[in-house]
Amino acid sequence: MEPLPDLAQLSDEELRNLIEELEKEESDISYRRRLLQGRIDILRAERTARLRRSVEAGDAPLTDMDTLTDILSQKGAPATKDSGV
Repeated sequence: MEPLPDLAQLSDEELRNLIEELEKEESDISYRRRLLQGRIDILRAERTARLRRSVEAGDAPLTDMDTLTDILSQKGAPATKDSGV
């Protein structure tokens, strides 16, 4: 991240442009974060479903038992965030 320029030396237009540029960058980062969170939620839900099927079939690997216990102690599948995307 770049340091801020000497703000006293910026014109009103330069300051306005810098604010707009940083707001655009913030918006882009926020959008990317929402996409990544959605993908993480999907992957976690798939992992939960697989572990539940393993337990129901009686062949859950012992290494997954702690994870499975955590998952099954939750109410339902992990919540997914509606990112509107």
